[in-house]
Amino acid sequence: MAKIERALISLTDKSGIEGFAKELAGLGIELLSTGGTAKKLREAGLAVKDVSDFTGFPEMLDGRVKTLHPKVHGGILNQRANPEHQRQCAENGLKNIDLIAVNLYAFEKTVADPRCSLADAIENIDIGGPTLLRAAAKNFHDVTVIVDPADYPQVIQEIKETGNTTLKTRFMLMKKVYALTAAYDTAISRWLAQVDVTASSYFSGE
Repeated sequence: MAKIERALISLTDKSGIEGFAKELAGLGIELLSTGGTAKKLREAGLAVKDVSDFTGFPEMLDGRVKTLHPKVHGGILNQRANPEHQRQCAENGLKNIDLIAVNLYAFEKTVADPRCSLADAIENIDIGGPTLLRAAAKNFHDVTVIVDPADYPQVIQEIKETGNTTLKTRFMLMKKVYALTAAYDTAISRWLAQVDVTASSYFSGE
């Protein structure tokens, strides 16, 4: 298994991220990030490359489009042992992204506020985060994906020992992703089921 060379970190819950990212950087792993996470890592003295610099495409649409780009998802989803995948990556300038640390917009916290409007709720439905997580989880054979800060120490320890995580660990982490995204979508569906769109201020201008 090749060594982890590049990590993408984009978090709503940034608990413990400075220490984790410092460990990654100390192991020679390049850090990619977005928005507030990139700012927090730089404040901790770390060198971070913005995803927009990595892709050559700016964040746009009020942050709705940040990581939805072939250079990100191709870097995650390519199978490292697949010669045709590797040919296409080389042809299109895709670089591997070997570790993903992502968690999601706090939808349930947002809608727990009785003042929450439909517009507020909609803006707190994460699109890029679940897409990154599901892509990395699908390619768990090659990519380490982390949604729980409690897993940071194990991941760091394994990388220190071998340059990468074990397949057993990556499979365990993959299962956490699908449990999280299933619960996230369920929370959205349940909340929306209670909303009367005709009474919603979201469409008050129509």
